[in-house]
Amino acid sequence: METILSSHSLHPILNPKASISKNLLLPSQQPRPVSLFLSKPITCTPKKPTSQLVKPSLAEPRNWFIHAQQGLAALAISLALNFSPVLYTGNAIASEFDVINEGPPKESYVVDDANVLSRVTKSDLKRLLSDLESRKNFHINFITVRKLTSKADAFEYADQVLERWYPTLEEGSNKGIVVLVTSQKEGAVTGGPAFVQAVGENILDATVTENLPVLATEEKYNEAVYSSAKRLVAAIDGLPDPGGPQVKDNKRESNFKSREETEEKRGQFSLVVGGLLVIAFVVPMAQYYAYVSKK
Repeated sequence: METILSSHSLHPILNPKASISKNLLLPSQQPRPVSLFLSKPITCTPKKPTSQLVKPSLAEPRNWFIHAQQGLAALAISLALNFSPVLYTGNAIASEFDVINEGPPKESYVVDDANVLSRVTKSDLKRLLSDLESRKNFHINFITVRKLTSKADAFEYADQVLERWYPTLEEGSNKGIVVLVTSQKEGAVTGGPAFVQAVGENILDATVTENLPVLATEEKYNEAVYSSAKRLVAAIDGLPDPGGPQVKDNKRESNFKSREETEEKRGQFSLVVGGLLVIAFVVPMAQYYAYVSKK
């Protein structure tokens, strides 16, 4: 049998590297001999990593700090929203400026920014106004907005739209602008010199005071716009005025009764109360008398 010996088990003479390395080490650094027979067994218990012990103590302050930061951020946002000035970002506020900046409609005659007109009304307006433009060369645009914030009333806004859409006299002479403000229940009609002369002051005033406000108060916006268009077209064509809607009498009946009705009701009430009092006294006495007479 052959014995295979490792290089570490050879004599120091045969293994010069081991002897040299041992001699070079200091006495304090030289390895001590290890006894193979120990009197007492040595037990080793693995220590838990320190990170697991530290994490719980650090996690709670960290979570508390994060919650505090989030609370302060929410408080800052709330204070900023409550005390900062209101920005004009709403659709109803920004819409009036959008109408002016976008210019006149190209494919229709209506800018329904208030979104109160039906498809049927828009189609009828397009057919009526396109026929008028082809025959008389007058162009009328209808605009609906929810609320006005930049101008005092619908007339100033209509004039502003006319000036921005048709800046020159040649462009705006035969143009008309009709504005309906749904929240304020009012309207306005304006236009260039040729349009105003063709319609006439009487029809313009009647349309503004009858068609637009009366029907808008009843929230009949489709009828308000289309009846105004028919009235303006009839005036330009020289036809009889179809007229405006009838103003309804909204007087309420009084809940107070007249003096005669009050006196009559008072007499009836006295009779009823007197009858109840008689019954309340007479019936118990009659019952008592009948009870005593039986004995």
